[in-house]
Amino acid sequence: MPFNHYAKLKRILDNQAQGWFIKRIDQPTKAKNFKGEVINFDHYYRVYDNLGVPIRYCKFQQIDRLASVLNVPVEALPIIN
Repeated sequence: MPFNHYAKLKRILDNQAQGWFIKRIDQPTKAKNFKGEVINFDHYYRVYDNLGVPIRYCKFQQIDRLASVLNVPVEALPIIN
């Protein structure tokens, strides 16, 4: 079974205290998919704990995939601009 970064994010967030939030960072980034292809994105997201400290391993590019693994609509995610 291949590594699933979004499943790891879910495990991390399940162990976080209430109040974590997501920030969109408008800087280019790259990610490699399961086929080994490099995909370019014009932004990424980072998750912060309730004190505003970035949570280790919680950088990602696709907000809809995080919402899917957390079983919530994108609109329900605590995204801060």
